[in-house]
Amino acid sequence: MSVEIDPQELGFRRPFTVEVAQILRIKNTNNSPVAFKVKTTAPKQYCVRPNSGRIEPGHDVEVSVLLQAMKVEPPLDARCRDKFLVQSVTITSDKEFTNVQQIWDSVDRSSIQEKKIRVSWLAPSEDGHPEPAATPLRQSTANGVDGTPDVPPPAYSSPNETSIQSHNTPVSEPETQEVKAEPETNVQSAISAVQTASTSAAATVKSVAAETYEELKDRLAKAEATIASLKNDAASGLRQRKAAVSASLEDKGVTGVAQETAQAVRQGTDGVPVQVVAILCFVSFLLAYFFF
Repeated sequence: MSVEIDPQELGFRRPFTVEVAQILRIKNTNNSPVAFKVKTTAPKQYCVRPNSGRIEPGHDVEVSVLLQAMKVEPPLDARCRDKFLVQSVTITSDKEFTNVQQIWDSVDRSSIQEKKIRVSWLAPSEDGHPEPAATPLRQSTANGVDGTPDVPPPAYSSPNETSIQSHNTPVSEPETQEVKAEPETNVQSAISAVQTASTSAAATVKSVAAETYEELKDRLAKAEATIASLKNDAASGLRQRKAAVSASLEDKGVTGVAQETAQAVRQGTDGVPVQVVAILCFVSFLLAYFFF
C-alpha cells in the first residue's frame, strides 16, 4: 500500500547561483491514512517542506523541494547524482491519534514502502529567468486533523526544513543599518573608556612609584646614619672597657706584690716558734741518753 508520486523525476533549471524550487506531489490512494517522510542524499543542499506528515485517504500533499543557491555554477555537462527517497507507512486504527514521529519510531521496517526519485539539471529557460521558489499551501483538514503537520524527521538523513523561511523572508535595509550602527557606537565608547582608564591608571602608577622611591631613599639614609652611630658607640665603649681592664690589672698587681713583701718581712721578724725548739731539744736529749 504505497503512495503515488508526481513527478517521478525532479528537474531543476539553471542557473543554480540562485534558489530553484520544484513541487513534489504525494497522493494517498489507500483506504487508510498514511504517514510519509522525505529523505535525500544531499541534506545540506536541499530544503524540503514539509519533509514529513500524514495524508488522509484520497488526499494529496504538495511538498516544496528547494535547491539552495550555489557559489559557483556547475559545468553544463555536469551530471547530478542527488536522489530523493519517499517513505510511507500505513497508520493503523490503534495509532490513529499517535504523533507521526512516534509512529516512525515504533514502526516495523518491513512495513515501510519506499520510492526513489532522481534529480536532473535542466538547461536555462529561453527567457533567461530562473523559476521562482515556491512554498506549497497547507492542505485542507480531513476528519478534523491537519493533513500536513510539520513534524521534523530524523536529522541524520532529512534536509533542513526551517531554512526556507529565512530565504523567503525579506530583510529591510534601514533596519540592518541601524543594527550595524549601534555596535559600532558601543565599540567606540568602549574603546574611549578603556583609553581613559589606562591613562589614569598609568598616571597613578607613576605617582605611586615616585613616592615609593623617595620613601625608600629616605629610609636608606636613616639606616646608614643609624649604622654609623652604632659603630661610633661600639668603638668608644670598647676603648673605655680596655682602659678599665688595664687599670684594674695594674691595681691588682701592686697590691699582690705589697702583700707578698709584708708576709716575707713578717716571717723574718717572728723566727722559729717555741714549740719547735722544745721538740728539738727533747729529741736531742733522747739521742744522747741512749747512745752515750
